[in-house]
Amino acid sequence: MRDFTDDLRELHRRVSDANGYLRIAALRERLGALEADASRPDLWDDVDAARRVTTELAQVKDDIGLVERLEGQVSDVETLAELAREEGDESLEPEILEGITALRDELDRLELRALFTGEHDELDGICTIQSGAGGTDAQDWAQMMLRMFTRWAERQGFTVTIDDVSLGEEAGITSATFTVRGRYAYGMLTSERGVHRLVRISPFDSQARRQTAFASLDVVPAIEESEAPDIDAGDLRIDTYRSSGAGGQHVNVTDSAVRITHLPTGIVVSCQNERSQLQNKARAMQILAARLAERQREERRAELDAISGEKREVGWGSQIRSYVLAPYQMVKDLRTAHETGNVNGVLDGDIQGFIEAYLQWRRAGMPPRNAGD
Repeated sequence: MRDFTDDLRELHRRVSDANGYLRIAALRERLGALEADASRPDLWDDVDAARRVTTELAQVKDDIGLVERLEGQVSDVETLAELAREEGDESLEPEILEGITALRDELDRLELRALFTGEHDELDGICTIQSGAGGTDAQDWAQMMLRMFTRWAERQGFTVTIDDVSLGEEAGITSATFTVRGRYAYGMLTSERGVHRLVRISPFDSQARRQTAFASLDVVPAIEESEAPDIDAGDLRIDTYRSSGAGGQHVNVTDSAVRITHLPTGIVVSCQNERSQLQNKARAMQILAARLAERQREERRAELDAISGEKREVGWGSQIRSYVLAPYQMVKDLRTAHETGNVNGVLDGDIQGFIEAYLQWRRAGMPPRNAGD
C-alpha cells in the first residue's frame, strides 16, 4: 500500500500558503463591511459605487469560498488515504491519486495569483496595437496580433470589446484599441507590453521573399472613475468622423466615430464601436482618463519603464518576442528565454505559457536580456 503522507503534507502546505497570498484573514474581516454596504437600501442611488461594492463582494466571497473548498478537498483525500491504509485496501489508490493530481493542478493555477503584485493588476486592461516597421506586412501582423490576443482572452474566459480600428491601405490594420475585461486581465497583459517581431515569407511579395515585420502592444489599467484625473475641457480637441470598420450592419453611415486629442500631452484616443456619437465620446473619455492616469503614475516613478516599458521605435533591437515562421518555426521571448515550436498554437492565442514565464521572471527580479540574445 502506497504511503501518501508526503503528498498530503505538500497539499496542506500549499493551501496554507494560499491563505497567505490571497489574504484570507483580511478578506474575512472585509466581508462583513461589504455585506453591510450591499444591504443598504440607498446602495443603488450611486450606480458606480454600487457596482464597485457588489463586484468586490463577489470577488471576496469567491476567494474565501475557493480556499475553504480546497481545504475540504484535501481533508477528504486525507480521510480516504487513512481509510485505505487502515483497511489495507489498495483498490482505493487510483481514486486517491486522482484527487491529489486534481488538487495539484488547481493549486498550480491558483499560485499564479501570487505573482501579481502591482496596484492595478486585478483590473481590466485597455490595449493598443500599433503597426511598425515592415510596411504592409507590419499592418497584417498587427491584425494577426489583434486576433491572437482576442483568442487568448476568450481562452481565459475574459471578454473583449474593440473600441477602435484603423485599417491598412492594402491589408491589415495600422492600429487598434480594445478592452479586455476580466479579473487580472491587466496584470497578465503587462507581460505582452512591447514590440513583437514576425519573420515569415511575405504573402505580399511577388518573389516570395522572407520579410521581417514589427508591431507593438501597449496596455493601461481601466481605472475606476474615482481615480480618474481631472480633465479640462479646454485642453481637448474633439473631432467626429465616419466609422471605418470592416463593415456589417452596426457600422454607422453618419459621423458617429469620435477622436479626442489631449492638447497638453498630445495623447490621441478614438472610439467608433458604439452606436451613437455620444456613446463613442463617453468611451473615448474613459480611455483618455486611463491613459492620463497611467502617464501620471509613470511620472511619479524614477524609472519610466517600471510600469509601462520603455517607449522605443517599433523596429529592430527593441522587440520583446520573436515569432519566426520561416525558415524554421519558433516563438521565443527575448526576456525570459521561454520558447515553443507550436507557432500556430501561439497565433491562435496559446500564449499563457509566455505570460506565466514572464511573471515568474519578473518576480525573481531577473535583469533584462539583450534583445539580440
